[in-house]
Formats: sequence, C-alpha cells, structure tokens
Amino acid sequence: MIDPVTSQRWVYRLIFVALAGLVTFVQILPLQTAPTRVPGPDLLLCLAFGYVQRRPDYAPVLLMTLVFLLSDFLLMRPPGLWTALVLLGAEFLRNRQAGSGEVPFPAEWLLTGAAIFAVYTLNVLLLAMTGTPAPARGMMLVQAVLTVACYPLVVGLLHYGLNLRRTAPGGIQPRGALR
Repeated sequence: MIDPVTSQRWVYRLIFVALAGLVTFVQILPLQTAPTRVPGPDLLLCLAFGYVQRRPDYAPVLLMTLVFLLSDFLLMRPPGLWTALVLLGAEFLRNRQAGSGEVPFPAEWLLTGAAIFAVYTLNVLLLAMTGTPAPARGMMLVQAVLTVACYPLVVGLLHYGLNLRRTAPGGIQPRGALR
C-alpha cells in the first residue's frame, strides 16, 4: 500500500509540472503581435522558488531541471543557461531554508528577491560574455523587479489555493527528505 505522505508528495509534484506547463503554454501563445514595452514577470521562476521555500521535497532537482530545460527549448533561450542559473538559485534557497526553520515572510521575500536578482544578473553577464544576443539590460531589470513583486501573489496561491505549507522546524533533512 502507498504511504499517504509519498502519494501527497507525488500529487504536489504533478501539480508543479502542470502549473509549469500552463505558465509556459501561456508564454508561447501569440496573444499580442506587437512587441511589448514592459516584459511580464517570470511566473515559472516564482513558482519554483515558492515550492523550494515551502516544501523543498516537492521540487526535486531533477524535476526542476526537466521543467526548466523544456522551458528553455520552448521559449528559445540558450539551452541550459537559464536552467543552470535557476537551479543555482533554488539550491541556495533550499540550503538556507533547511537550517532556518520558520522564517517570517518579509525575510523570505527579501532572500528570494536577492536570489532572483542574482539569477538575472548572472544571466545578463554570461550572455554578454559569450556575445549571445539578449534582451536589453533595462528590460531584464524590469522583468526581475516584476518577478520579485509577483512572488507574494504566487506564494499566496500556493499557500491558500493549494494548501502548500511549510513543514515544522526539523521536519526536513538538509537534502530535502522527510525525517
């Protein structure tokens, strides 16, 4: 018989994949033919960081790698660069979350915002160093600010809509497995 904790873990992983697929699908829809002046927030990044901050065992590295690599291919970004940077940010947050226990939301938002800005900054620097065509730096900055601003909305959806809550302090080992 399947343990309820194990089945719940798989349900939330499937929800993560479904939400990631929905966000990516909406991003590739041709809703507007003229270029936009203000880029939208990266909701997939907010979703991934929200999962990692709430329940790191529900967003394993392999699952996040597959989701973001597929997103790289579908959104025509350099394959693997954004994926690697998001994984670095997610692992930083995962390691900080494992030892901190219950953190107030403003501190979590500040730490996640710093991770988001670090991911965007590294992306701009690496694209510039390799000479890869990239969006304007100002547009990337606006997108990073909007992503940080949308993070509380995504976390609110995860918390109230999906009932994805933090575990009790000491309930998760440093590698993300339940004790």
